Amino acid sequence: MSATITGIIFDKDGTLFDFHTTWSVWTHDLLQDLARTHDGNAEALARAIEFDLAACRFLPTSPIIAATNREGAEALAAALPGANADDIEEHMRQSSGAAPLRPPVPLDPFLTGLAGRGLKLGVVTNDTDHGARAHLTSAGVLDHFDFVAGYDSGHGAKPAPDPLLAFARQHALDPVQCVMVGDSTHDLRAGRAAGMWTLGVLTGMAGADELASLSDAVLPDIGHIPAWLDR
Repeated sequence: MSATITGIIFDKDGTLFDFHTTWSVWTHDLLQDLARTHDGNAEALARAIEFDLAACRFLPTSPIIAATNREGAEALAAALPGANADDIEEHMRQSSGAAPLRPPVPLDPFLTGLAGRGLKLGVVTNDTDHGARAHLTSAGVLDHFDFVAGYDSGHGAKPAPDPLLAFARQHALDPVQCVMVGDSTHDLRAGRAAGMWTLGVLTGMAGADELASLSDAVLPDIGHIPAWLDR
């Protein structure tokens, strides 16, 4: 590339980890759990968040795919009479760290290679800070990242650019020399608003057509980033 890139920010779910593998089984179990403990109906909860309970899969139109835990908890509480969104959010926070993980590429050598180029690496997710660190620790890659922020880390949530700009400030990087990598329009809108390069990846719910207008490039997965940097 003709531009100098000094930092890369990754979304977590759908980017560092395949979205369905991480969240579909966990969501299925969460809905069954909530229905059981609140004498509710799992199918009604699934409809509220546009989740196919039988197929154990999110519908592409689900409003919580890129949402924060708080937004998801409020949507579920609205479909569960007598339930408290605070309690549901805490249940989600505590259980999310055990969600299964499947990265699209072996993360340790991939991240080691990027750091070897002198790049600062960050994770900005609309998951909780606790969930982000639990997943990165479980995958054995937390120490590869110079910055980790969840929606509750004090920097705000995507699509606002604030957590991305916090990464740049913390490492004295020019945002125009940073890249935001994500699988959703929330990620890419945040990157554009921060004045950063944006890369879409197809390991989440969105297709190439949806991501293209907000991306400098759409890649099959994060494993194609080194080749993009070398263009």
